[in-house]
Amino acid sequence: MDRATAEMWMREALDEARKGESEGEVPVGAILLLNEKIIGRGHNSPIRLNDPTAHAEILALRQAARVSQNYRLPGSILIVTIEPCIMCVGAVIQVRVEEVIYGAADPKAGALGSRFQLQDWAALNHTFRVVPGVLEAECASLMKQFFASRR
Repeated sequence: MDRATAEMWMREALDEARKGESEGEVPVGAILLLNEKIIGRGHNSPIRLNDPTAHAEILALRQAARVSQNYRLPGSILIVTIEPCIMCVGAVIQVRVEEVIYGAADPKAGALGSRFQLQDWAALNHTFRVVPGVLEAECASLMKQFFASRR
């Protein structure tokens, strides 16, 4: 995917993040593409859903699996505003996502380069491409503003 197209899709993920923020959740948004169409969307919702697994990525993957009526989605692309955590990367592997594009790094819990490098772990049974830093400043700013408002 070229950079301009990735940025266009990241804006959709940012819209999802803002929905989460409006609900009092940490503003992380995700979309899942298959054949250049959105088949899954999600924004962080663990507080609203009382579900610690309700990260944006997980919710987008769940919706996409329901839409496609398949728990595996080879050829899919996950676009998320913040670098995924270990749990979400585990789900990416199970779903067989082909590519993960993310905005801002997460130095505390990021599992695709910041804290951990799970995409490089040879023991995994699935590999995928990782594209970091798409609209990084905008994605990072949304998080910084959210946490600044909480202090």
